[in-house]
Amino acid sequence: MSRIQVSRLPDERVRLVEDGTEHVMDLTDLPAYVAERESAGAPRWVWDDTARWYPLLLAADVRVERCHDLRLCHRLLRRAPAVDERLLEGEESWLWDRLRAAEPTDPMLFSADDASEHLRADIEDARQVATIEASPESARLELLVAAESAGALAAAEMTHAGVPWRVDVHEALLTELLGPRPPRGARPRLLEELADDVRRLLETPGLNPDSRPHLLAALRRAGIEVPDTRRSTLRAVDHPVVEPLVRYKQLAHLFSTNGWAWIDQWVSGGRFRPVYQPAGSATGRWSSNGGGALSFPVQVRSAAVADDDWVLVVADVAQLEPRVLAGMSGDRALARAARGADLYQGMVDDGAVATRQDAKLGLLGAMYGATSGESGRMVAGLTRRYPAAFGLVEEAARAGERGQVVRTLLGRGCPALGGGSWDESPDAPPADLDDQDRHRRAYGRFTRNFVVQGTGAEWASCWIADLRNRLWRLGADGPLDARPHLVFFLHDEVVVHCPAALADAVAAEVTAAASAAGALLFRELAVDFPLNVSVVRSYADAGKPGAPASADV
Repeated sequence: MSRIQVSRLPDERVRLVEDGTEHVMDLTDLPAYVAERESAGAPRWVWDDTARWYPLLLAADVRVERCHDLRLCHRLLRRAPAVDERLLEGEESWLWDRLRAAEPTDPMLFSADDASEHLRADIEDARQVATIEASPESARLELLVAAESAGALAAAEMTHAGVPWRVDVHEALLTELLGPRPPRGARPRLLEELADDVRRLLETPGLNPDSRPHLLAALRRAGIEVPDTRRSTLRAVDHPVVEPLVRYKQLAHLFSTNGWAWIDQWVSGGRFRPVYQPAGSATGRWSSNGGGALSFPVQVRSAAVADDDWVLVVADVAQLEPRVLAGMSGDRALARAARGADLYQGMVDDGAVATRQDAKLGLLGAMYGATSGESGRMVAGLTRRYPAAFGLVEEAARAGERGQVVRTLLGRGCPALGGGSWDESPDAPPADLDDQDRHRRAYGRFTRNFVVQGTGAEWASCWIADLRNRLWRLGADGPLDARPHLVFFLHDEVVVHCPAALADAVAAEVTAAASAAGALLFRELAVDFPLNVSVVRSYADAGKPGAPASADV
């Protein structure tokens, strides 16, 4: 497969390098060139940042099948334990270290003054290819960078296509819960009435309930001693102010995070267009760089409604991380329990525990470091039944406590502990040994979870990388948003917008892609990744009893 390195030049020009041959063109000619090359054989486009280049192509109805995102992969390789970092050094490498992700507010026009605007993609690509080839884990790293880059393509496509959004439904919901839209800087009427109730019950007329210090002080004056104003804390208090205060906090959160201002900023043309940040967290999980897509509140999901004659196919994988743990550890007993829809019930049927709740407590306790209570007791018993799985996370925790870096299945490295370790600096022990010990134990809990959560993110990346191409092949001729396409992704859940006539075919492809991702990562051990699939008009109906599901799933 050919690789075409794409770099920015001054004066809205683009440098293209393929097999050492250089070609320069105007930026305005790039979409037509990419479309021509895609139709002739889909090369791998190598560029500094997918979020900078791909929106320009999508706006011209040009889709690419594969790319290599140099910014994402540079950061990944810098932290990969199986990589010789020295191979990444060279011309402009310090600029690649500093390169940040493009944001929606960044101009597409190229700045003549910023050195990072004109980085040589061909030079950095050669370094990254050589670095991966020199690694003893080259095959795994090649898969990881390919999946990471495909995720960047999917993220840009989802922002471009957007979640179908009914503004009228959203605004009606806000009016019902909050009252009419208020003037800028004011509270909605019903929210202000709740604030007045809180002030009256706390006998504090000037109280601003949005100010945590002021609210805690008012509660103390009323004889209510609480460490915070979380709902669970307030619910434990017997006082008339609790109900209106909890209700106020719920509605104030809705108003501030998904109110009218949110609609103005993030919904356009009947689409909610969040900005995703692939591998935005240390584990490789995605984050959101705008729009709050990864904290999609249940309250407003009723506004996510498919277009006429289209539906939403919503699929989430059951118990992703425990299944990933079975696969990456090679624990055949746990993989056997994972067959079917409910891994926890499989552990009960396997005779490992008495109840499903015991299984859940034990597995989550192992992944998150429970050492006491009922969960800790379950961990001890299940370690004997599933030694490979429980031993893997335990060793990751011990490595973290020793100040060592751990890695995911495909080779992503975790952030270092920082500040060295006692073993590295025996002559300079920390001033506070107890504090250092607590710090190490906390890092051990992080590394324990990192290996599983990070590998789960790798499975999900492989899932959507395969799925986006399967969906493209399902559609007839036409641009991305005229075919079945991804519109939402959240760790272990995808939402596809598709013509109603293709719903069953889409559901089958979503399921096939999940199976393929498992087979790709865990080649020596078959692990089931069953999906809960709903075919709905409104996202709010997904997963509800009675929601239609494909017969093929």
